[in-house]
Amino acid sequence: MADGTRTDPGTLPSVGRQYDASPYLPGRGGLDDLRRAAAGCRGCPLFENATQTVFGAGSAHARLLLVGEQPGDQEDRQGEPFVGPAGRLLHRALEEAGLGDEDTYVTNAVKHFKFTTAARGKRRIHKAPNLREMSACRPWLAAELRLVEPEVVVVLGATAGRALLGSSFKVGEQRGLLRPMPALGDDPGDPLPGQLLATVHPSSVLRSDDREAAFRGLVDDLSVAASALG
Repeated sequence: MADGTRTDPGTLPSVGRQYDASPYLPGRGGLDDLRRAAAGCRGCPLFENATQTVFGAGSAHARLLLVGEQPGDQEDRQGEPFVGPAGRLLHRALEEAGLGDEDTYVTNAVKHFKFTTAARGKRRIHKAPNLREMSACRPWLAAELRLVEPEVVVVLGATAGRALLGSSFKVGEQRGLLRPMPALGDDPGDPLPGQLLATVHPSSVLRSDDREAAFRGLVDDLSVAASALG
């Protein structure tokens, strides 16, 4: 909030049902302040079943910022983004694209794990966040982008792309193409500096029938980001 104050979450009606994280954001401060505030976010119902908020991690001055969809099972348990199988594949792809030594910041469009429980057993099955949940969580992502001010933002998959580019975004139409960063607020004339590049989410590579070809496509897209960073 502009005056440096924030609403006391305990005074908010219907906690989790407003679909708006804005009242939980601190009025000022850096990434550490955001992370502490996000731990108490009740801006949508996803907090009710998730283990914890999984906030972004990495360099506060990163030139490269990567945005995924939401935490997975391992991320939800460990409280860190991209620590599961998809994260390990992403790390390998970054290395092969020449970005292994680049300081990065990684985060997700949605900060809580959305899942269903398998009919038999306790296995938690990922569910894609819907538009209301993405919109509710967008203030956190916008605040991260404004504080880090990366030169290149890579959106990984459809959910991350829609969070920043709107509901009409399609990975297949825009992957591998650099474009100016969009505006994050209500003013379309106030975009962030830097460029944005879309590619597939690494989890889609793991699900692919031709995993090697899908992996090479991801590396090729990330190589465009590497070239932009110089």
